[in-house]
Amino acid sequence: MKNIEVCAAIILNDKNEILAVERGYGEFKDWWEFPGGKIEKNETKEECIKREIQEEMSADIDPFHFLGTIEHDYPTFHLTMHCFLARFLSKNFNLNEHEDKKFVNINELDKVDFLPADVKVLPLIREYFSTQQE
Repeated sequence: MKNIEVCAAIILNDKNEILAVERGYGEFKDWWEFPGGKIEKNETKEECIKREIQEEMSADIDPFHFLGTIEHDYPTFHLTMHCFLARFLSKNFNLNEHEDKKFVNINELDKVDFLPADVKVLPLIREYFSTQQE
């Protein structure tokens, strides 16, 4: 089975709502996900997520907290996804590769039709926010 290693950004707005984007292409078109993409050779995880968001959204981010890594087996490949909490460094961004976007309250994340690997990130997000409340 092919192995794919990616980084994903869980981007928060000023209300701590989380950005979800709808895939506009490929096998998983119309599913929702956290933006990001494949790590290139000799690239750090932080460099990867910054580059991917610049390519996909024409925006700069601050990946301020590493949430963790999830693993998921899709029918044709194994995915390793390194997840970062991040914030945009400017107000404007574009959807260069995605069909749609929405900012979702943490309590509404279960209502989003996320890809299976992205669903595995939700407990990491909830855990982070529960420790921030203490």
